[in-house]
Amino acid sequence: MKFSDGYWLLKSGVEAVYPAEVHDITEGPGSLVVHAPVQHIRHRGDLLKGPLVTVGLDAPMADVIRVTIAHFHGEMDNGPHFEIAGGESGGTVSHEDSGVVLTSGDLSVRVSQDEWGLDFAAAGAVLTSTGVKGMGFMTLDGRHYVREQLNLGVGDTVYGLGERFGPMVRNGQEVDIWNADAGTTSEQAYKNVPFYLTNAGYGVFVNHPGRVSFEVASEVTSRVQFSVEGQSLEYFVIYGPTPKDILRRYTALTGRPVLPPAWSFGLWLSTSFTTSYDEKTVTDFIDGMADRDLPLSVFHFDCFWMRDLHWCDFEWDPRTFPDPVGMLARLKARGLRISVWINPYVAQRSALFAEGVAGGYLLRKPNGDVWQWDRWQPGMALVDFTNPAARAWYAAKLEVLLDQGVDCFKTDFGERIPTDVVYHDGSDPQRMHNYYAYLYNRTVFDVLRGRGQAVVFARSATTGSQQLPVHWGGDCESTYEAMAESLRGGLSLGMSGFGFWSHDIGGFEGTPSPALFKRWIAFGLLSSHSRLHGSDSYRVPWLFDEESVDVLRRFSKLKARLMPYLDQVARQAVAQGVPMMRAMVLEFPDDPACTHLERQYMLGDSLLVAPVFSDDGDVSYYVPEGEWTDLLTGQAVSGPRWVRDRRGFLEMPILVRPNTVLPVGAVDSRPDYAYAEDVTLRLYSLREGTQVTAVGDTVFATHRRGDDLRIEATRPPSSWQVRLEGLRDVDAVAGGRAELDQDGVVVRATGAEVTLRIVG
Repeated sequence: MKFSDGYWLLKSGVEAVYPAEVHDITEGPGSLVVHAPVQHIRHRGDLLKGPLVTVGLDAPMADVIRVTIAHFHGEMDNGPHFEIAGGESGGTVSHEDSGVVLTSGDLSVRVSQDEWGLDFAAAGAVLTSTGVKGMGFMTLDGRHYVREQLNLGVGDTVYGLGERFGPMVRNGQEVDIWNADAGTTSEQAYKNVPFYLTNAGYGVFVNHPGRVSFEVASEVTSRVQFSVEGQSLEYFVIYGPTPKDILRRYTALTGRPVLPPAWSFGLWLSTSFTTSYDEKTVTDFIDGMADRDLPLSVFHFDCFWMRDLHWCDFEWDPRTFPDPVGMLARLKARGLRISVWINPYVAQRSALFAEGVAGGYLLRKPNGDVWQWDRWQPGMALVDFTNPAARAWYAAKLEVLLDQGVDCFKTDFGERIPTDVVYHDGSDPQRMHNYYAYLYNRTVFDVLRGRGQAVVFARSATTGSQQLPVHWGGDCESTYEAMAESLRGGLSLGMSGFGFWSHDIGGFEGTPSPALFKRWIAFGLLSSHSRLHGSDSYRVPWLFDEESVDVLRRFSKLKARLMPYLDQVARQAVAQGVPMMRAMVLEFPDDPACTHLERQYMLGDSLLVAPVFSDDGDVSYYVPEGEWTDLLTGQAVSGPRWVRDRRGFLEMPILVRPNTVLPVGAVDSRPDYAYAEDVTLRLYSLREGTQVTAVGDTVFATHRRGDDLRIEATRPPSSWQVRLEGLRDVDAVAGGRAELDQDGVVVRATGAEVTLRIVG
């Protein structure tokens, strides 16, 4: 929120005080506590006046510095709290003529003992700082806020703050961290994360689960401002220096995702929301997919698998699904996984409502009444996930569905969380509003993990929710504009520490035109996860036109064959916290042309994807430096430059980065298979040096020196074969046998190493 009225004045009703000078600094083991009065101390009488700003500085892990700003220390802290890693402070304290310095790895903060300020620096340069009238205590209408402002340099850009659908660069925006069910067309968001990263070598995480108000170069154009209501504020400055490094450290602090099962990367088909369907409808859809050679991995049953007005009671509607166990067995016999829709709300008509009231499992008002309203479901209440007994009760209902044959859940909603309630564990309702999404999805995810691999399809999220994949972009319209805003949301979420993301192919609200549907299919199958879903119309391709069938076949099979590469990228997300779908600036931070790019992205390290946002196929995209190769056409594309192109519906610009060894699988009918068997390694502009490509549990290392190419396979099958594309010929081979075919060189080996003498 804004407190000032332009440069000189405060808004009407606002009173503010700011640290004026350092009175004293207390040193602890790797930490500092700074006491700063809000007026200059000229004589002892000034020491009788308040407030006193207390600033704590410590280092929970290398290259991270925590800052705690406090006014009154007696404020009740009822939680909840984000789960933060890091142990005792590993910082070191040193003294300079102009101040005291706390150092954590390559990051340091200097407390000025002249004019008030904190300077955060690395590699001999100041990254950001807070100075005069930056940090402060603000009061408005009797409410107390703590505010901080961190400087932005010329050309510094800000990204992140959750899944936001407006311009990807946050500069000039006002952002409130407050989950809302508002679709994809406004400044509100389902997934709010109080973390941003910059292109200036650092990120900032505000450790507050409730409402955090950000003014990003908006209230003060040269600063990022953030504020919370209350008596204290805590934030972390996280050093990179690259955006990827910032994400690695942020996710080391707040958690990294579990690897989703391989089958989840295939195509998901849904009943859609309000459409009419029964087992025959579902079977006809699945038969239609099989008859048209369209690979399908997951079938999803949306809300009306349960009886209307009973959501949620977790019981199949007997009018449309009289034999759910038999039906699920029949579907699973066809190799499908099953997803069903759930949410954390309990309608008054549901049998679970009475159970929840009797057990004390539902949120209550301060007067003891169960909190209820009529939006979404008549008389609905909410499960209180702070109550361990309520979590166990809710989980037990899900266990029954898993026993029936369900494999995963679409965990919808979790944003419309009231604040006029009392939680079982005494949590502050304001701080619980966003955090509720984490507890809800954590409960469901843990049930699934208890059965082995786990994946949810979640809509709401906050910090820490990245540990519980997958998330999808919510309710978007069936327009090119919504397709573009969905992509912006996904890239923004990736810049907020989330590794996996999806969206409704074709849009949710309305029915897409055949052209839009085909363009969205290509984008959807080149996303982390891919789902056909809508509101009041089906999303099977033959209802649009026959070419839609061809487009879905082409890109779903392409994704299946790319799974050896996508599996590698997914494992990077798990190990490093780097998203599968990456904004261009994340992969090319030193290329200023990438700073604002938001209509294209990198899928992993090596594939540039440029979705087409027009019926006629006109598309423009930026190619960074080097000799890139179009994956589908084989055409060379040199950068750096902008490319204007026109693509048919069976095409989309997918460029392979120079110096890439791209593993391509031999199976195009499913996403889960033995990736190392008969894999093709496509070589693109391979330079001297080593490139490692993980394929399942096998690691191929290729090393080119002059005209020699050595391939080593760690943990290969006893006898292995790999095809190399991108080589015209070989004239000698050691350690195996090589044969030339029309697509490249097929290498067969019984040992772990093969060396080729390449020609041309």
